[in-house]
Amino acid sequence: MRERYPVLEVDITDLSHDGRGVARPDGKALFVTGGLPGERARVRLTSRHRHYDEGKVEELLRRSPDRVEPRCPHFGGCGGCALQHLPAERQIEAKQRVLAENFERIGKVSPREWLAPLTDQPWGYRRKGRLSVKWVDKKGKALVGFREDNPRFVADLGVCHTLLPEVGLRIEALSQLVGSLDARREIAQIEIAAGDATVALVFRTLVALDQADRERLSAFGRTHDLAILLQPKGPDSVHALWPERVELAFRVDGDQLELQFEPLDFVQVNAGMNQRMIVRALELLDPQPADEVLDLFCGLGNFTLPIARRVARVTGVEGEAGLVARAEANARRNGLDNASFHAADLTLDNSATPWARARYGKLLLDPPRSGAAGVLAHLPRRGTDRIVYVSCHPGSLARDAGILVERHGFELARAGVMDMFPQTAHVESIALFMR
Repeated sequence: MRERYPVLEVDITDLSHDGRGVARPDGKALFVTGGLPGERARVRLTSRHRHYDEGKVEELLRRSPDRVEPRCPHFGGCGGCALQHLPAERQIEAKQRVLAENFERIGKVSPREWLAPLTDQPWGYRRKGRLSVKWVDKKGKALVGFREDNPRFVADLGVCHTLLPEVGLRIEALSQLVGSLDARREIAQIEIAAGDATVALVFRTLVALDQADRERLSAFGRTHDLAILLQPKGPDSVHALWPERVELAFRVDGDQLELQFEPLDFVQVNAGMNQRMIVRALELLDPQPADEVLDLFCGLGNFTLPIARRVARVTGVEGEAGLVARAEANARRNGLDNASFHAADLTLDNSATPWARARYGKLLLDPPRSGAAGVLAHLPRRGTDRIVYVSCHPGSLARDAGILVERHGFELARAGVMDMFPQTAHVESIALFMR
């Protein structure tokens, strides 16, 4: 028989890095989904562990003055958001505390100056995303949404207020669309990819679709002005269904540059925040006409090309060859001949390669969640006196900050957070290191 855990009455004193309240009954940490600091609540335990327990608010006995009503009716069931019950200005404050704690605890460093947090629109910002799809016989419908807290289950959504409205307000319509297909059981996910002018949906299909299903999908695209693409196998199998040709692009750097991308390419999720982030990165990097700059984990040129407009030469390095090809094409398309790109696995030692042996006065890093420890084993070289580090994980940034300060003689001059993912506990940040 499954154990039914007890209900505890606790005071919530803190907010965890993943957006849960923290209580300490009898001194043991209890992570409380739906709880905020300053609240007293009846909490149902959901799991026990050796060093901590987990639970969920069943009843609030004292509310935090910061608590607001979640905008989304699915908040608490859908795993896509963690902080809708906290105002946006308090969310970003919490994220800055997470970054500061990681610097102190992991990197044993702190910035000389904190940057003002960067924020943008807190709703309808998400231009990239992956919706899971599951046909449920018992419900007689297709579930379309993000995963629940238990990732085995797809949240039964009717709306999503963090996605671009073109998609977020059409979740129910997408559910009905999938339910109308002969292959309703063979649609695994829907990838969202939006440029400035086009919003595309990529349907991951487990079987080849018959003509009737293809026509239903095309009609949906025409009705809602959405580009429809199919992915029957791996990423290389993505192809347009309607219209025949789909081009995705976004403009940056005061609309002076246009970057084209493929639907499954990595681009920054939040278009407005990306614009602000590029401006801040350039301010911190301080590019000058004679500078030689190295941009690592450069993707399709999001930072590289704005830098190229201001310096003598910039070199971009990226692990995915397809993104390197897109970056080179974007440089040509924008008339930039002082940007060169290389494909390399940046978790390995590339110190013998010509691009790594060259001299760069300035370095920009924008690594994945795992950070840049592999790169920092052999870079930066002498002569690099300024590094801008853009991070999507505060723990890896803090670890790498310790490496740059202790092993390479840099100072953590400035750092701050950027609200790339409002309503979630995701912490995006940026830091300036100076020799």
